[in-house]
Amino acid sequence: MPETINVTIDKLGAQGDGIGEHEGLPVYVPLALPGERVTVSITEKKRGGLYSQLVSIDQPSASRREPACKHFGSCGGCQLQHLNTDYYQQWIRDRAGLALSQHGFEDVTILKPFFAPVTSRRRAAFKVHKGGSGVILGFNAKNSHQIINLSECPVSSNSIMQIIPALKRVLDKILPTRSVATVHCTAASNGLDILVDSNLKLGLEARELLAEFADTHDIASLHWQQDGFMDPVAIRREPVMDFAGVKVPLPPASFIQVSAECESEMVKHVVEACKGYRRVADLFCGIGTFSFPLARDHQLLAVEGAQAAIQSLELARNASAAQGVRLKQIVTKHRDLFRRPLTAGELTGFEAVVIDPPRAGAQAQMTELAKSTVERVVSVSCNPNTFARDARILADGGYILDRVLPVDQFLWSSHLELVGVFTR
Repeated sequence: MPETINVTIDKLGAQGDGIGEHEGLPVYVPLALPGERVTVSITEKKRGGLYSQLVSIDQPSASRREPACKHFGSCGGCQLQHLNTDYYQQWIRDRAGLALSQHGFEDVTILKPFFAPVTSRRRAAFKVHKGGSGVILGFNAKNSHQIINLSECPVSSNSIMQIIPALKRVLDKILPTRSVATVHCTAASNGLDILVDSNLKLGLEARELLAEFADTHDIASLHWQQDGFMDPVAIRREPVMDFAGVKVPLPPASFIQVSAECESEMVKHVVEACKGYRRVADLFCGIGTFSFPLARDHQLLAVEGAQAAIQSLELARNASAAQGVRLKQIVTKHRDLFRRPLTAGELTGFEAVVIDPPRAGAQAQMTELAKSTVERVVSVSCNPNTFARDARILADGGYILDRVLPVDQFLWSSHLELVGVFTR
């Protein structure tokens, strides 16, 4: 039998778990809030602490509220729907401050966080399992491979959630029992892009069912990926994103900012930070989220390691004049910045750099930036911890972190974006 103990919750951790103490060890309690007295069962003992499951809330917090989604508590997508708005928003700001302080940034200006609206998530990857009773589609439970069969999601866009029932029906007809798949759904500017990743090789009947599904529900494009081979099953129109008036082709399941509203806010801050600087480099540029807004007023170098992404950017750049958009010069470079960062010498002549790496950060590239003569660096990060680590590299190289904007794209989760502005 698991050990059962009573704990008073003192604070919220970086992953949204309540943290208390028992016999000198921290106790991590999912779904518990500061100030609450709770009963928990210990699920795992480690040297650094006790991990537990909530049994009962014996004394609830005044900050507790009714969750917005009936799946909350089982679905692993959200961790903090039970926290009221004021406390949640303060926690977001404090989380940014804590990550910065752990790397020596105590007095940085942290701007008022920007929060994604509900139903604004326009990109999602759903897990699928076909069992004896049919298809289950949703997100994984926390720390589990169990799939929560979604019937609602107040975070995801209506265009994505409305297609789920029909998507489940067509997959139920196609997938064999005991098979799994991942479905990537992206709400592009002109319709849904869907990529199904499965080990099933499509036959003629399955292909026809998918084509009919795409036609009936006005899906822009539907691809089926098996063993790395991407099959364009139904392309009714090429999905595109609109960046500063430029229509950019969207490769299947490509990275875009999750929320259009958050993207707009981040672009505004990036563009504002680069004002007055003539030559700008956009590193880890993707398909051009920041590149095209910046190219309205700046000569730009756009660097990206993903071949499909840089090709989309180039196609959009070449077509921009025909779309009636006037841009400054955009030079593109296909390069793996993890293995081959732009050197300090190669950065000579650039007055500003925008850098938006994946969650792992960009330690090697930041080291070169720290040795460069670049005057302004704008760092966009989806991981406060690696942001702060990389910010320390820049600070040790002579940069000052002027301000940080927290952006909460994944509402009610522990994920947090930061936009930091550095000046040499």
